[in-house]
Amino acid sequence: MSSSKTASNKPANGIADGFSIYKRLASYALNYRLFLFFAFCGLLINAATQPMFAAYIKPLLDGTFMDKNPETIRWAPFALLFIFLLRGISGFISGYFLSLVGRNVVTKIRGQIFGHLLHLPLNYYDKNNSGQLITLLIFQVEQLATAATKGLKVLVQDTATVIGLLALMLYYSWELTLVVFMTGPVIAVIISYVSKRFRRFSRQIQDSVGDVTQISSEALSSPREIRIFDGIADEKKRFKAVNERNRRSFMKRTVTELLSMPVVHFIVAMALSIIIYMATNDGLIERFTPGTFMAYMSAMMLLLDPVKRLTQINSTLQSGIAAGESIFAVLDESAEKDTGTQLIKNVKGDIVFDHVTFRYETDLKDVIKNISFKVKAGQKIALVGQSGSGKTTLVNMLPRFYNYYKGDILLDGIPITDIKLSNLREQFAYVGQDITLFNDTVRNNIAYGKMKNSTDKQIKQAVIAAHALEFIEALPQGFDTLVGENGTLLSGGQKQRIAIARAILADASILILDEATSALDTQSEKSIQGALEKLLKGRTTFIIAHRLSTIESADNIIVMEEGTVVEMGTHQELLDKGAAYAKLHQLQFDQAPSN
Repeated sequence: MSSSKTASNKPANGIADGFSIYKRLASYALNYRLFLFFAFCGLLINAATQPMFAAYIKPLLDGTFMDKNPETIRWAPFALLFIFLLRGISGFISGYFLSLVGRNVVTKIRGQIFGHLLHLPLNYYDKNNSGQLITLLIFQVEQLATAATKGLKVLVQDTATVIGLLALMLYYSWELTLVVFMTGPVIAVIISYVSKRFRRFSRQIQDSVGDVTQISSEALSSPREIRIFDGIADEKKRFKAVNERNRRSFMKRTVTELLSMPVVHFIVAMALSIIIYMATNDGLIERFTPGTFMAYMSAMMLLLDPVKRLTQINSTLQSGIAAGESIFAVLDESAEKDTGTQLIKNVKGDIVFDHVTFRYETDLKDVIKNISFKVKAGQKIALVGQSGSGKTTLVNMLPRFYNYYKGDILLDGIPITDIKLSNLREQFAYVGQDITLFNDTVRNNIAYGKMKNSTDKQIKQAVIAAHALEFIEALPQGFDTLVGENGTLLSGGQKQRIAIARAILADASILILDEATSALDTQSEKSIQGALEKLLKGRTTFIIAHRLSTIESADNIIVMEEGTVVEMGTHQELLDKGAAYAKLHQLQFDQAPSN
């Protein structure tokens, strides 16, 4: 079973700092080397236009306004046009190819996350709420994209610009430029401190966005329950709390960003003031022509914008790094382990539980305790007991949704851990009490997954067997009617009939019916029971039911209490014993309406 990690908050193993995350992100970007090459060329050319413009100031002033040089006067306008044309073309090239790389990386990472989530074991979903996972898939991946594109642009282009401008300033006066270098360590200390705060607040923002998504999703999908139980005030209170937490985290990050920038700018302004003072000193002023001094000052002023952007980008980078921690933590989660190597065909359906024990990885006590029983091919096995007795957990181990840690489960004499997962699960069809339908047509919900190539005749036969044809044909577009999100346009009974039709179409050797008829009225249930009886003939079937009247014909009824089997036998045998099953039966009989 996989190790316990969350979808957010904690860095994944091996991701200790921002550099390692960017290194890992770079491995994705390097798949698009040609695009990166064009982007980097554009960024470096664009960066070069800044010192080019600063250097242009010297001949412009000295050659035109001071010396009245006709040669300089002639080429000066065209040089300015060339610089800005070069800047515009390189800006487009760098922006386009960076965006192309960024979106390709996001598409790839988002696809990897989605695909990986589908392969994670079920216990991962027990520990992580869907709101956080959706936030990670949408919001946090976008933050990573922004960090990858905007961050890379600023880091490469503005760093190159700063280097070019500093080189020009050193060329004009190394003494004055040393003052600029003296501010570097101070700015570095500030940025280091601010980085830690940015990352902490970014994680808080991501978590709060996940909470907002989760609570709003729950509320919007439960309008009836909220209204009938007067939960509107409580839901507003819950949403207000997480919304306020999100606001506070955003404001803390904003305050940090807004305070850090003026401090850095003030330090740069101090350096600028010292430079102006030194440049006007008698020892240096004689070495400067008006053009040289203005070129130096232009380079100094042009330096402010890239320094400002480099300071501001820290917020974006830290948000991206925090998102990267969560994203790579999920990608590093161990996928569902497939230990099987055998492929089975022509499955009969003989099943043996041999001293099987199971516990959830976060629990210290066993949920299923030393259970043993045998099922012959084609038998109907009913599991009954109070809620929490372990019935659903027991059947979930058959297709290895959960892995037992003691004992063994055999299918046709083969341990299920030796059978390849996909091959094992092909042998099962499942209908649960919580029906899952996709926002697709009725037809596609029935012929789902491996049944997608089923013919209309096969689909219709399954629908008839599930007693669903009448209501499906009455829908606006019949089989082509969209059922809405999770089948919201259908009644509970209609959804269960579609789920039963899907199980019938699967034509599997083993069926798992977990309260499969719980949403049906008595008449519909009796009608479907006849169809199910025909369907179940010759197939091994596990039936979980609270209504004992539905499992009286089972070949073997297993009564469970607190993860153990307390008795088993046929309906009549268990009634004759007068023990646990008889008490459950009597309880339901006493509670049954007299009319």
